[in-house]
Amino acid sequence: MRNSGFLAALILATLVSGAPLPALAAIDVGVSLNISVPPPVAIAPPPLPVYVVPEPPMVGYIWTPGYWYWGGAGYFWVPGTWVQPPVVGVLWTPGYWGWSGGSFMWHAGYWGPHVGFYGGVNYGGGYNGAGFVGGRWNGGAYVVERNVINAPIVAVSASFNGGPGGVVASATAEQMAFAHENHMPPTSMQVQHINSAGQNPQLAASFNHGKPSIAATARAGDFTHGVIAAREAGARNVEAEQHNVAIKKNPALAKGAALPRANGVHANNAGQHAPQGAQHAPQGAEARPPQQQPHHVNAPRDEEARPEARPAHEEGGDEPRRDSPEQDDRR
Repeated sequence: MRNSGFLAALILATLVSGAPLPALAAIDVGVSLNISVPPPVAIAPPPLPVYVVPEPPMVGYIWTPGYWYWGGAGYFWVPGTWVQPPVVGVLWTPGYWGWSGGSFMWHAGYWGPHVGFYGGVNYGGGYNGAGFVGGRWNGGAYVVERNVINAPIVAVSASFNGGPGGVVASATAEQMAFAHENHMPPTSMQVQHINSAGQNPQLAASFNHGKPSIAATARAGDFTHGVIAAREAGARNVEAEQHNVAIKKNPALAKGAALPRANGVHANNAGQHAPQGAQHAPQGAEARPPQQQPHHVNAPRDEEARPEARPAHEEGGDEPRRDSPEQDDRR
């Protein structure tokens, strides 16, 4: 994210000085400043699994789709989940894998006033390759488009942009303009969600073969309650499969890009030595999900950053789910 370093420094400096926080204080200050990008990866990510979106846990939460992420031993699934936005009025642009220079590069997601380019990947749940139709802001209230959200996610073969078997799509002029807006990085709960997924062996592609038992969750970081299993693996991507077979048969073709570790151990530190040139995100987003173990992430203990201006409930809109205090404590 273009402004993430400046915003983090501004907030931290203000906290130290004891001065009142500016309007941007609604940003989740718990987002880790030690964020690294995954390295270039030689093999293509699996197709996106087929699943249904769970019901939102509360009014004001925004759906963020699931995706495959790199953890050193290979790809693992980060379940789709509902997330409270850091401030009123922002929307989520999903991250995506893009083919560049003979390998797959990760372009991180971000919060902003508009949904930008996410590789043309059809994540479902309102993220159909361009824009977002699963919800909208009406003043200070976020309204879920249930006819879109409740539709099952269809099987698609391409989970990445460009390359062998990838989506052929480029950012439009409007999406390029959105790339220059002020963006915010993932919230602390999104960071925790990624870390938790990386520590769950059931979410490794080598274990679930593209059909994770936890495809989606009602709350970020909670892999026990409100869990949705994948109905089936995604549609086969023959071109990507052939590419992966060729790379595995002849690792020299990787040309230095990352391959799965032989020991099969997921250690979420694969990106800590990533070259600076790996950050190619056309959105201008510099924020990257962390590659540290969860106890190393500089995120707050509170489960979510609460915006100063909380998303308000709209008259006639969605009613909040009545969670018990015990359920809230488990978030």
